[in-house]
Amino acid sequence: MNTNFRSVKGPFSNKITIDGESYLYFGGTAYLGIPQNQDFIDLYIEGIKKFGLNNGTSRSNNIQLGIYEVGECEAARRFCAEDALITSSGYLAAQLTVKTLATFGNVVYAPLTHPALWLNESPEVLSSSFLEWKTEVVALINKAEQQNWVLISNSMNNLFPEIYDFDFLKEISSDKNIILIVDDSHGIGVNNNGSGAFANLPKLKNLTCVVVASMAKALGVDAGIVLGDKKIVRQLKSCNIFVGASPPAAAGIYAFIHAQEIYRHAWKKLQNNISRFRNSLNPTWKFEQDFPAYFLNYPTLSDDLLLKKILISSFPYPNADSDSINRIVLSSWHEPEDIETLIRGLV
Repeated sequence: MNTNFRSVKGPFSNKITIDGESYLYFGGTAYLGIPQNQDFIDLYIEGIKKFGLNNGTSRSNNIQLGIYEVGECEAARRFCAEDALITSSGYLAAQLTVKTLATFGNVVYAPLTHPALWLNESPEVLSSSFLEWKTEVVALINKAEQQNWVLISNSMNNLFPEIYDFDFLKEISSDKNIILIVDDSHGIGVNNNGSGAFANLPKLKNLTCVVVASMAKALGVDAGIVLGDKKIVRQLKSCNIFVGASPPAAAGIYAFIHAQEIYRHAWKKLQNNISRFRNSLNPTWKFEQDFPAYFLNYPTLSDDLLLKKILISSFPYPNADSDSINRIVLSSWHEPEDIETLIRGLV
């Protein structure tokens, strides 16, 4: 089949039309279907009418739109943090956090940490699996003379779905000081009833937790976010990366502020889709119970489903010449009949 799927001319949704053919689409990261949610779109248009298309003024300017601070307060409340900071992208949020806080102590990366959190080139890691890394990093820190450490990790592996448990940090000696930076781009808005990773991180006297995330996935807003305590957020807001950067479009932040019920309804619909699909799976699939991505070690899965007009996520990993990994990703924009068609296509 010679159809070009790399130049799609319409929006992503539960269905994509290419060369006059309609395909069911089970890929991407719009877990809550926000890009096609008409109520959210209406809020965004309302925000455009109130604040215009964009805002090229940095956050250090003497004249500011108040919507950004309102959005940060709402984000902190919604995602269970003391304070929040919003930037124009998840990458910027990650970079300003890592580059500012890495000076605190020895930096240790978890395996498969997203490149947005790299200080420079690909970092060395203690182990290739998170399970082994937990044990090794505890031993490393407890045996070392250094007191201050910065641990950097994703909140989960979304490719071979696994949500990470950070309770192992309780095993680190209490005389060590730890900053934990976690990228929750794929979990925020979805995991932990939609509140994301921050609330589930350990509460320890010697531990400071900071969560960074893209808001462009489940939350459907082209922006980035940092969650932490007031001291950390104040420190980050004073750094040059934040001071010199333009903020995201105010319309998106306006929509985010007023969309809590939209998000809640979309999350419930996603959970219904997850439950419907999960009940059809056999034990060979790898997935997390409430996360909408499903991996199967079956090289021709994408090609087989394509013959049935079903598109899934498929790309070489970890290198360009590697075998493709095939994943099915559900979204709130899928209807029950879409899930049933997918289930029949897998038989």
